Amino acid sequence: MSMNKVFVYAEYQVSIDFTQIDWESVNLEMKKFAGLKSKTWLSGINTNTLGGFYEFDSVENAQNYINGLLIPFSTRINGNLSVKIFDGNVTQEANIGMNSPFYLTKSE
Repeated sequence: MSMNKVFVYAEYQVSIDFTQIDWESVNLEMKKFAGLKSKTWLSGINTNTLGGFYEFDSVENAQNYINGLLIPFSTRINGNLSVKIFDGNVTQEANIGMNSPFYLTKSE
């Protein structure tokens, strides 16, 4: 079975505030990566962390994004990166039951 719904959680431990991130240019760079369906930016409350929650169409595209953007960005912002990849197919029924926006059909 192929995995066509893949989620990535990435978090950087940093010493800068989210407002210091040039997220507009980062968004433009992100959109160049194949398979990226969406990103939700995250900024930790009182934790000096920033990151995001991403949806991809395959593990391969998610890994290419991690290698091509997340790891180099970590160097640019002098942050420590933590990344996790999740199988969105196996959890589909449970997420539909909780009205997850990532599992809504186009007719809803």
